Amino acid sequence: MAIATINPFTGRTEQEFEPHTDAEVEERIAATHAAFAELRRTSFAQRAEWMRAAAQLLEDDVEKLARIITIEMGRPIKGARAEVLKCAKGLRFYADHAEEFLAPEQLDDPSAVGASQAGTRYAPIGVVLAVMPWNYPLWQVLRFAGPALMAGNTGLLKHSSNVPQAALYLDTLFERAGFPAGSFHALLIPASRVEKVLRDPRVKAATLTGSEPAGRSLAAIAGSEVKHVVLELGGSDPFIVMSSADVDRAASVAVTARNQNNGQSCIAAKRFIVHTDVYDAFTRLFCEKVAALTVGDPLDEATDVGPLATESGRDELESQVADAVAKGAIVRTGGFVPDRDGWFYEPTVIEGVAPGMRLHLEEAFGHVATVYRVADREEAAAVANGTTFGLSSAVWTTDPDEEDWFVENLDAGAVFVNGMTASYPELPFGGVKDSGVGRELAAAGIREFCNLKTVWKG
Repeated sequence: MAIATINPFTGRTEQEFEPHTDAEVEERIAATHAAFAELRRTSFAQRAEWMRAAAQLLEDDVEKLARIITIEMGRPIKGARAEVLKCAKGLRFYADHAEEFLAPEQLDDPSAVGASQAGTRYAPIGVVLAVMPWNYPLWQVLRFAGPALMAGNTGLLKHSSNVPQAALYLDTLFERAGFPAGSFHALLIPASRVEKVLRDPRVKAATLTGSEPAGRSLAAIAGSEVKHVVLELGGSDPFIVMSSADVDRAASVAVTARNQNNGQSCIAAKRFIVHTDVYDAFTRLFCEKVAALTVGDPLDEATDVGPLATESGRDELESQVADAVAKGAIVRTGGFVPDRDGWFYEPTVIEGVAPGMRLHLEEAFGHVATVYRVADREEAAAVANGTTFGLSSAVWTTDPDEEDWFVENLDAGAVFVNGMTASYPELPFGGVKDSGVGRELAAAGIREFCNLKTVWKG
């Protein structure tokens, strides 16, 4: 894939970028390694001052950044603007809480281990490589970079090749905010050159958000080098609606849960698992609301759904739906490529998806929703857990016993009750099974790339 801004609304290439040479990559790794020696010696208070300055820069540049996001990957401008502001909030969260999250801890009774004092403390580990996707081109990066730099680490970013302008903005953000030169650098390189960077002894760990195959590849390389990784991979999140649910509210939220960011979100609800008693009512409302979405120019404030980010992504979605229909599934609304420029696919609801269809097990990375009818909570959980993924989940019920039962029995990194899955700086984020390992955000996220050091004093 060329390193280029290709506008998904028009399909036209707007700007191309030369990859960094081997010499330029070496220069950036060396600078980031040198910056670690300086940054780790600074105080939390100093880092927090710089981090708040970075948050302010994001807010000052919100309109410019929102436009970059929209032009590079097609996200409707309202959502792009919200992403920038969420990033600023996330950076401020870690500026406020990093010292608390990484505070030393002491045993109440050190004599139990034969010591006068004993406990733990957190220490930064060095340069961390982030391999990031295009779908949230700022948030995915900054939810790593904020805690990593507040812990005293430095970062290298290999961003997706179709969002180079976002990558180059992030390349200078932290230095502009006051962090030591080299604290964070972007590498404009293709995926084929990631392995060499990861094997560099100056790079101590890696984090990747992206596809399952990409995660497996990076983890294999890191494992051979005995380097820690955090992986946030795909998801096929269930959205369960039980008979006691507020069906009107669930259907309204379901539309946003599936179609946010043009449906291109790992944590977007993808499989709608509905109790038979409310199946017809929910599906009718859901289809009506999906059909009413405004599809169009993502720079238009009135647009709800824009184009898919890439032509290949649009074609993959079309292929998954065609496979399901050929094997007996029924399209309730949408299900076609409209006759217009750009990489559009009509928002779609499809039912009758069954084993043997690609949509039953694969992640649909775009605005296609599958609806399943179930008889009880046991069947709902069986369908929900019946994939290799386990990122997040949502359950709609007003029965307290049912709420607790689903929280206990769903195989996922998160369960949202009577709401849609979202990521918050205050809560840990990550999955199980093929959805990844490790956690981002909250205290867990900042501790992932720290050495938890035991300290014993006689």
